[in-house]
Amino acid sequence: MVWQGNYSKLYIGGRWVSPATDETIDVVSPFTEQAVARVPAASRADVDQAVAAAREAFEHGPWPRMQLQERLEVLRRLSVALGDRHEQTATLVSQEMGCPISLSRTMQTTGARLLLDSFLDLAPQYPWSTVRRSNTGNALVTREPVGVVAAVVPWNAPLLVTMLKLAPALLTGCTVILKPSPEAPLNSYLFAEMLQDAGLPGGVVNIVPAHRDVSEYLVTHRDVDKVSFTGSTAAGRRIASLCGQDLRRVTLELGGKSAAVILDDADLDVAVESIRALSLRNNGQACSNKTRIVVSRTRHAELLDRLTAMVGSMPVGDPADPATQVGPVVSAPQRERVEGYIDLGRKEGAKVLVGGGRPAGLEHGWFVEPTVFTDVQPSMRIAQEEIFGPVLAVLAFDDEEQAVAIANDSDYGLNGSVFTSDPEHALAVARRIRTGTVELNGHGVGFHAPIGGFKCSGIGREAGLEGFDSYVELKSYGLPAALADALS
Repeated sequence: MVWQGNYSKLYIGGRWVSPATDETIDVVSPFTEQAVARVPAASRADVDQAVAAAREAFEHGPWPRMQLQERLEVLRRLSVALGDRHEQTATLVSQEMGCPISLSRTMQTTGARLLLDSFLDLAPQYPWSTVRRSNTGNALVTREPVGVVAAVVPWNAPLLVTMLKLAPALLTGCTVILKPSPEAPLNSYLFAEMLQDAGLPGGVVNIVPAHRDVSEYLVTHRDVDKVSFTGSTAAGRRIASLCGQDLRRVTLELGGKSAAVILDDADLDVAVESIRALSLRNNGQACSNKTRIVVSRTRHAELLDRLTAMVGSMPVGDPADPATQVGPVVSAPQRERVEGYIDLGRKEGAKVLVGGGRPAGLEHGWFVEPTVFTDVQPSMRIAQEEIFGPVLAVLAFDDEEQAVAIANDSDYGLNGSVFTSDPEHALAVARRIRTGTVELNGHGVGFHAPIGGFKCSGIGREAGLEGFDSYVELKSYGLPAALADALS
């Protein structure tokens, strides 16, 4: 199914309402380079209306006052709706941002539902309230909803990241203004229909696609209690500074330049398949991709041969084709950025092993060939800066100390991996890498574990039990002993 047309409404207060202005956003396919839809560009007046609806729902609506079990039931219905709209959602996301359809069906759709289901599993385990006794007093310590949340999500995994924020926010009793990216807003329209099908009360979630100036207005709005942002580190710094002026709560999941450390005794079959899946994933447009390949010098030549064969085996083309493994990047400016880094890598003295241009035979689409650089030094910008495209940098090391030093030589600390035949040794090396997640021999952490970054990769954690922490305020009540006994 192709989602095509113009959409004239915004989802505010549980209804489709007309925007305050006639400004629009053209949604352009990165494959055809043609506009496939048009949606309203929310204005400040629209944001005021959305925030007011969320504030009303939080202060006077039923949602924050429901029992947890009641909120769980609504979100279980949302999970069913996600399953019912699986193929439609996957097709839509591929169309608007270029993710290969085979990956859309897993990461963009199944992943979003599994993430929601993991929060549904974990919510009853969360310590919503506890009694604490001491010789200086008795307390009831509760975790209560932080209030009205502005959730700002990126274009590269729009529904997945939406679920990272909305599921825990809603289960804690918060209300939300969701701000999708102008590059990929269509999935949020479909998601609004799912929210309606699930029976979410009006005003609990409001959706306002907007450009950057209006997004800044949202994150500084006096009636927003909390901002949750996923995107670039530069934008995250800006949002943090804006929120800091008002001491507004903020969590940030930002960029990465993650390292895959391949030790002498690694199984290169395992390592290369992991690089295929987790370094060039989503056309290179995933913040957790391992884009620095840090390999033992004794295995360096063999790895380069395997990477050459790997890239040659990855079909590049139409994201709607199930055979495609690498589609176009999201926009013409993004392609210019990626190609600029490829040119920079050459100027810095790195060598292109494979790729480095635009793929032949594709007359349209914002494509960049999957590119692997060798002879990369840790200080080079292609080894330090997030490119966000299908570009890998291979760095060689002489011993394990140097491998760890290279992995940690980054302003980022979001993700990483270690490959070795000895899992205990892999864990020992992983403990020395300053990053929020490290995968051993390609094994993922799952949705019950927290994810997030050290250093410039962000503030706070998402997913797992810890994912609820961002959406609650701790509150302590002093209790008489008899009441403490009754509540224990």
